[in-house]
Amino acid sequence: MSSGLDKLNDIRLVAFDVDGVFTDGRFYLSDDGIETKAFHTQDGYGIRQLLMSGVEVAVISGRDSGAVEKRMAELQVPHVVLGCKDKVLAMDELAAKLDLKVSACAYVGDDLPDLPLLEHVGFSIAVANAVPALLTRCDYVTSKAGGFGAVREVCELVISMRSSED
Repeated sequence: MSSGLDKLNDIRLVAFDVDGVFTDGRFYLSDDGIETKAFHTQDGYGIRQLLMSGVEVAVISGRDSGAVEKRMAELQVPHVVLGCKDKVLAMDELAAKLDLKVSACAYVGDDLPDLPLLEHVGFSIAVANAVPALLTRCDYVTSKAGGFGAVREVCELVISMRSSED
């Protein structure tokens, strides 16, 4: 870990990748071409708690997925960017829209396409099963794997750090 958790005190937006973070990285494709994904229900509760604590929540993913659209709508995630070709640009645009500095944003990823954004934000988080290059370059690595409670762990960590500043 390259820095302390105290940086989380200033975080106002947490953005997440989807595949490998909200899911275990696998998706199922039927013979009819229908894609399905598995989401952890405890992650959903964490997202709701994070939103209720006043932290903005976003999803920035390189893939387009109807399943993700539906799940994020169920969780009332207000900022969903799918099929994203430039995650850094998407974060910059979202931060500007919310009148936030990028240093007040955190991102959670699992693979090399996430690295430019992880290096760009104020606090970078890799899930436990991320590729090795991310594990050594992020501010925090979850103890839980993507799809197995890592999102909930991040939500609880951010909420606990915000609570400790009161």
